[in-house]
Amino acid sequence: MKIPYYPGCTLSTKAKGLDETARAAANALGIEFVELPKWTCCGAAFPLVTDDVMAMVAPTRNLIYASKEGEKLVTLCSFCYNALKRANKTVKENPEKRDKLNDFIEEKYDGGVKVVHLLEVLRDEIGFKNLRERIKKDLGGLKVAPYYGCLLLRPFDEIELDDPEDPHIFEEFLQALGCEVVNFPYKTECCGSYLSVSPETSEVVAKRTYSILSSALRNGAEAIATTCPLCHFNLDQKQDEVAAEHREFTKIPVLYFTQLLGLCMGIDEKFYHFDRHFLDPHPLLEEKGLLLGGGQG
Repeated sequence: MKIPYYPGCTLSTKAKGLDETARAAANALGIEFVELPKWTCCGAAFPLVTDDVMAMVAPTRNLIYASKEGEKLVTLCSFCYNALKRANKTVKENPEKRDKLNDFIEEKYDGGVKVVHLLEVLRDEIGFKNLRERIKKDLGGLKVAPYYGCLLLRPFDEIELDDPEDPHIFEEFLQALGCEVVNFPYKTECCGSYLSVSPETSEVVAKRTYSILSSALRNGAEAIATTCPLCHFNLDQKQDEVAAEHREFTKIPVLYFTQLLGLCMGIDEKFYHFDRHFLDPHPLLEEKGLLLGGGQG
């Protein structure tokens, strides 16, 4: 199975562990990601005002590139997924904006590409039951809290990935890997997003990190799983600050969902880039007997 693939900016730089484990694990499952030969930044954030058509040029251009490669476009980053899928829906359903975008880009695109997240591919193309049968190494009951964050599900009427009030796709994926899924009430709460980039607002992110991680810990989590590079950064990087403020706080590894999939598929450790994590997940993974060896990357 070949699927056009949009990596996005962060997966090409800071979040290589998300990108490379996804590619390797997909290959092990018989899925080939065909990276778009030309792609640009998706713009990261979908425009917040209804008449900002220019902000949709970037995602629409990438969708046009994808339309020349196939009928689907798979992506991993929650920001990219959100921006691409919402722009595609706008082009498909709003003739006025579609015409403006096509005229500006000098292409004819009607929204025909289906934007999918890798979790959707695993659920709808592979099937979680089939995935369970094909894994090489069970995660042995590792207690993992799935963290959806904001953009993987919202706005619900545009993303349509899962039940807006009671999502299950992430939980079912983790169960297929042999994890003990930890349900916690903050799994769809915002981590603070881009507030982390400013000294004036980064304290908000630390507070959000404390609330989210403390909730997961209270419910028995040993690790957090996410799909979003910015969520990963915020929840991972802020733990030293949280621990200094709250003495009772216990640090907890934050992993990309594809890193967990990679462990199950026997992917060499060089693809994980654990050295880019602020909190080293090695101690937990070694304790659980889950590391496979090979070069550390």
